[in-house]
Amino acid sequence: MKYPIEKVNHLKEILKSYGSVLVAFSGGADSTLLLSVACEVLGSRVLAVTADSEVYPPGEAEEASSLARAFSCRHIVIKTKGLAGAAFKGNPPDRCYYCKKELYTILLCMTREHGMSYVVDGVNAEDDARDRPGIRAASEMGVRSPLREAGLNKHEIRAYSRELGLCTAGKPASPCLASRFPYGMEITREGLEMVHRAELYLKTLDLPHFRVRHHGDLARIEVPASHLGYMVEKATEVVPALKETGYTYVALDLLGYRAGSMNEVL
Repeated sequence: MKYPIEKVNHLKEILKSYGSVLVAFSGGADSTLLLSVACEVLGSRVLAVTADSEVYPPGEAEEASSLARAFSCRHIVIKTKGLAGAAFKGNPPDRCYYCKKELYTILLCMTREHGMSYVVDGVNAEDDARDRPGIRAASEMGVRSPLREAGLNKHEIRAYSRELGLCTAGKPASPCLASRFPYGMEITREGLEMVHRAELYLKTLDLPHFRVRHHGDLARIEVPASHLGYMVEKATEVVPALKETGYTYVALDLLGYRAGSMNEVL
């Protein structure tokens, strides 16, 4: 797919109109493209900030730092509360709202400290605030979403990222590890580590997409429907590997991988 030049030009005009920006930078495909274009348009008037806590996969902050250096962009990693936030730890359906509220409160303070005009995020035109409490928090706090304002969707973002030679063009979405827990189940450091170790193993199987959903001592694996047979064939390897991470039972979800499957109970 070729990227839509008119939307890209619109994105650049939007960023120019902001004057200076603090980019909430996760290192994913969306925020990396946003940071790349912001640095092109605004130069030194860009600051990238990455949040780090135990709910994010280890190593993500370091990857984000490496990407920011490639753009010659100022970059700061901040520590956020994570499990120290009682509302977040209890894992209600609007868990992300509290997490983002904390993050954007910090980032808005940083815009004043560093002389930036706006906080911007990587929300794109396909992201729906009705299903994303974190987007609601951003909107309430005045965070701008230039990719969405320009009308760029996920496929277009990946296409333009490929055009720019960004290594994140094909990077799978990687929401925080707390998204693997059913709502109402307390998020624990031990559980987060189990999920992380289990998903590190699945990464070695070269699957296009996957998730390990954490149900206490049971791991529910989601892979694309086209790979269900492959996973059954690999069961004698997969089951003991996940048991080594702390799970007693290992199950394969027959509906296959789907983003946001934990929302199906809502």
